[in-house]
Amino acid sequence: MINKRIAFLGAGNMAEAIISGFVQSGKMKPQQITVTNRSNQERLNELKGRYNIQAVTKDQLDYSTIDIFILAMKPKDIDSVLEDLRDKITADQLLVSVLAGISTSYMEANLNDSQQVIRVMPNTSSMIQESATAVSPGKHVAMDQVLLAKELMKCIGEAYIIDEDMMDMYTGIAGSGPAYFYNLMEHIEEVGHQAGFERELVREIGAQTLYGAAKMILEQEETPAELRKNITSPNGTTAAGLDALNKHGGGMAIIEAVKSAAARSKELSKEPEKKLALQK
Repeated sequence: MINKRIAFLGAGNMAEAIISGFVQSGKMKPQQITVTNRSNQERLNELKGRYNIQAVTKDQLDYSTIDIFILAMKPKDIDSVLEDLRDKITADQLLVSVLAGISTSYMEANLNDSQQVIRVMPNTSSMIQESATAVSPGKHVAMDQVLLAKELMKCIGEAYIIDEDMMDMYTGIAGSGPAYFYNLMEHIEEVGHQAGFERELVREIGAQTLYGAAKMILEQEETPAELRKNITSPNGTTAAGLDALNKHGGGMAIIEAVKSAAARSKELSKEPEKKLALQK
């Protein structure tokens, strides 16, 4: 069991996905979890009823009773939230942010000295507790807090401690990654349907194929390249398919997709830093 009191600042879909993972994992009691937002009582009541957690508006929250704050509001609200937190929390309390594009250094600069801040980035598969989540600590965080954050994020899938300067590339791989697979499935579904399959059937076949292949990567010792070679006979059907794939972009298209997503992530993350520089 994780014996910590946690408050979610924000009650959107990502907050709910994490709350669901915490409750379903059995590692936390619902009574340890509080969710809050500015004033949307209907949404708070919905989450309270669904997960049996505590739900209060921001003005009703007793900040002194919380061990970990999870920042899960909209990124545009970060400045007002940090300003509010600055006078209400201590260095012993941990901030865990799921906000895209907001660096730990930006949050640290807008809080008190030595505030413990960890940035995490789940992906959309957190909704089914199968996320690949990055965990990046700020400069004032003790290792036991980093490991605690990792344990929390493992409630929604797998979690990996990475340096924050790798977060943009992580976004290109794992943050945007599900969309690459969905796009692949769109095309598999379409060609299968054109050949005569019912869409629902070819969708299930394709999804099971991707799921099985991914599971083999995780459970076998061979590299993806070795697994590919194992099933590619010279002049066979797989070789023909791979030749066509490479002819039309193949691996280079995937590489460029990841690089482009990472570059865009880097551009977006610079915007708050520019604002901070102007304030100095």
